Amino acid sequence: MSLTEARFHDLVDATQQTLEDIFEDSDLDIDLESSAGVLTVKFENGSQVIFSRQEPLRQLWLAARSGGFHFDYDEESERWMCDKSEEQLGEMLERIVLEQADIKLEFEGL
Repeated sequence: MSLTEARFHDLVDATQQTLEDIFEDSDLDIDLESSAGVLTVKFENGSQVIFSRQEPLRQLWLAARSGGFHFDYDEESERWMCDKSEEQLGEMLERIVLEQADIKLEFEGL
């Protein structure tokens, strides 16, 4: 069963808020910008990760230095899963933040 529009927006909003909280609570020198459903995280070294909602596909997209990734919400595990690798969003973010900012952050619950 696909997500309703309302549920999709609720899930993305909650995910983006969790991401903002994790980044704000970290020791990273970052800039966060949230506008029109897009969350941009700019690291001190100039690299960035961008999260955007793709409403027609009901996906959360992540753009990073290592590429672009598309996530579907899995109701069973209650996690965003990469549609190609089946990696959880939180696991991928731990790797990406380590690669781009050289710091280990935990994205539990994502």
